[in-house]
Amino acid sequence: MARIKIALPEQFIFETVLDVRIGDINYGGHMANDAILRLAHEARLRFLKSLAYSELDVEGVGIIMADAAVMYRAEAFHGDNLHFRLGVCDLNKYGLDIVYQAIDGNNGKEVARLKTGIVFFDYQTRQVSTMPAAFVAKLNKQ
Repeated sequence: MARIKIALPEQFIFETVLDVRIGDINYGGHMANDAILRLAHEARLRFLKSLAYSELDVEGVGIIMADAAVMYRAEAFHGDNLHFRLGVCDLNKYGLDIVYQAIDGNNGKEVARLKTGIVFFDYQTRQVSTMPAAFVAKLNKQ
C-alpha cells in the first residue's frame, strides 16, 4: 500500500497551541489516532474565529469537511503541548484544503501532518456553495 504524503504549504497563516488531554490517550499510553482529528478540528475553529468566522458562518455560508488525510510522525503523551500550524492550498470555486502540522512543544518533533478538504455549504438549502470572495480576500491578507 502506498503511503500518504502531505506536502507542507509554502506559508503557514495561523498557529495555536493545544494540550494533549487524558481523553486523547489510548490503551498504548500515547495519543490515540482519532484524537489528532479532534485536535485539528479545534485548531480549525480557532483559525476561523481569528478571522471572525465559525464553521456555520463564513460570510453567510457554512463549511463541511469533504475528506481528511493524516500522517502520524511521532508519539504524543498526556500533557504535551502541540503547536498546530495551519496553511491553505488548492483553492477552487467551492473550497480549499487546510494543511496542519502538529509539533511537540517539548522537543520540536513533528507529531502529525494532516490535510482536510473543506467545501462551502449552505445549510439552509443543503447544497454546496461557492467560496465567498470576502473570505478569499481575508486569506490573501494573512
